[in-house]
Amino acid sequence: MRSISQASWPSALNDPSGRREVAQNAHRTTGRGKTMVIDKGLGRHAFSDLLETAAGYIDCIKLGFGTAPLYPTDLLLSKIELAKRCGLTIMPGGTLLETAVQQEVVPAFFRTVCRLGFNGIEVSDGTIELSRKLRTDLIKEGLSNGLDVVTEYGKKLSGSLVDANELVVTAEADWQAGAALVTIEARESGMNVGLFDRNGECSQSVLEAVSHSLGDISRIMWETPLKQQQVLLLQTFGSEVNLGNIQPSEVMALETMRRGLRSDTFNFGARVEPFIYMI
Repeated sequence: MRSISQASWPSALNDPSGRREVAQNAHRTTGRGKTMVIDKGLGRHAFSDLLETAAGYIDCIKLGFGTAPLYPTDLLLSKIELAKRCGLTIMPGGTLLETAVQQEVVPAFFRTVCRLGFNGIEVSDGTIELSRKLRTDLIKEGLSNGLDVVTEYGKKLSGSLVDANELVVTAEADWQAGAALVTIEARESGMNVGLFDRNGECSQSVLEAVSHSLGDISRIMWETPLKQQQVLLLQTFGSEVNLGNIQPSEVMALETMRRGLRSDTFNFGARVEPFIYMI
């Protein structure tokens, strides 16, 4: 049997972009483009298989919407522990915290999140309205409990599009309160919300206006559940853009696009003159 070293691929084939391979070996909090996966109900074996295959290409797993309380406790604990063992942030969906606000059980929410071992939360107001003060208070409460805090900008209602000026104001206030990333809402469908129209397409001019208003996008997470959206963001900002709401089955496919190992972003790789093997 060949040794692992003998069976290794040529390094030029691992990462033609020349950016991901080095960054992946560094600590996850460095500037490499982050990938957030949405888990809508994976079981123990599917979750384990996902991490065995692709943990090195994931930074955060969100248990979508309000699914977290629906798991058997032993399964939920197992998933949280496995994700943390792989060095990932794992958090309940922002809708669950919105529900806690609506039901007036926010302190119990944070106690349970910490008791279960989650190491992150998402603060959002996609379905309810949060005052600026309450949004800031929730961010700071998460931080005081030792949690990574990601916020989300945008409404889930169909037709709710990004207001660049409002986004900038919200993002700046969230970062000032201590949020690590601000996510731009696109829902899991990727259609008719945020940056995207009812066909899931995004106007390049709209995207440029938003990115110009924001300036530094290294602390922005763009929800891009559809392939064409991922391609657009990668082609616009490069392989180190932060992308979220990625389906578990698409993690490896996204990583190939980040590296220039798929035709959609093949130009990410070094440009070399082709040559012909003579046999």
